[in-house]
Amino acid sequence: MRVLVTGDRGYIGAVMVPFLRDAGHQVDGLDNGLYEGCDLLGGPDPIGNRKPRDMRDVTAAELEGYDAVVCLAALSNDPLGHLNRDATYSVNLDGTLKVAQAAKDAGIERFLFASSCSLYGAAGSEAVGEDADMYPVTPYGETKALAEKELSKLADDTFSPTYLRNATAYGASTRLRLDIVVNNLTAIAMTTGQVRLESDGTPWRPLVHIEDISRAFLTVLESPREVIHDQAFNVGRSEDVVQVRDIAEMVREAVPGSTLSIADGAGPDLRNYKVDFSKLNDTFPDLKLAWTVRKGVDELARAYERHGLTLADFDSAQFVRLRRIQQLLGAGMVDDQLRRQTDVQFPGPGDSIFKEKH
Repeated sequence: MRVLVTGDRGYIGAVMVPFLRDAGHQVDGLDNGLYEGCDLLGGPDPIGNRKPRDMRDVTAAELEGYDAVVCLAALSNDPLGHLNRDATYSVNLDGTLKVAQAAKDAGIERFLFASSCSLYGAAGSEAVGEDADMYPVTPYGETKALAEKELSKLADDTFSPTYLRNATAYGASTRLRLDIVVNNLTAIAMTTGQVRLESDGTPWRPLVHIEDISRAFLTVLESPREVIHDQAFNVGRSEDVVQVRDIAEMVREAVPGSTLSIADGAGPDLRNYKVDFSKLNDTFPDLKLAWTVRKGVDELARAYERHGLTLADFDSAQFVRLRRIQQLLGAGMVDDQLRRQTDVQFPGPGDSIFKEKH
């Protein structure tokens, strides 16, 4: 199958693209290049002379000949979504719908949308399934919920969108992020010797390894149309719906000599939800998600050690998406809608701008 992955140069894309290729698919990417150079252990495979491309500008002609589109591209965490609500809606909602309409116009039937369990938002302590009401508490969650509703309006006999609501991702990637909870806590422990919680640790989080996200996308990609047409699936494992303090304890156990601490005055996080993954398991009984959170923490610790991750790296813009975007805005490399300015060369990992703290 010939597949186009938008956001292929991001945290998940750097893992998913080789995963799909290893399964025998021909995979191309489309990415605006905001995170080039934000690399761990050498970064993803080089892309040669391929030009950056904003998905908000994609046309049907560019998509002709593909069998499926996997839409990963997004401003993909809550602090970044709060930075500029309009830009978040422009990228995550308008951009997604632009790619979807272009895919439909190009005659592409399959459209896999990387949604998020964060659209459940403040659902509380009862495990929610795909038919539950959505209570997003951030612009990021709002745009995922709205994008699903609008994509569903495009669904017909010629166009089959599927919505994969990923739990909170974790795991080592050559295009690393440190602004997600498991990756973050492991990096703090490795660079400071402390596992420091900024909340009281009571909120529930569903978690899923990025390789297992890739595994779920591959399964959906290869499934019969009638099984996945206009369907939402929560992606994760029930065993990995845990409280934040449990994650912190796993990290403390995995990183020798580290200690656990909670910030003074820390309170609960508004994002608090459990998720039911039974639909995924029942629909795809042969899909076996392979990773546990503890295995993921061990993988991250090894990757950080091999890379030589330092506290300066942790404090820089290289691995934190909000800091990276603020860096590019401050340097005039993107406009307020996060559109790349013409012929601007983004900084690479060796450039001093990466070491500036925010």
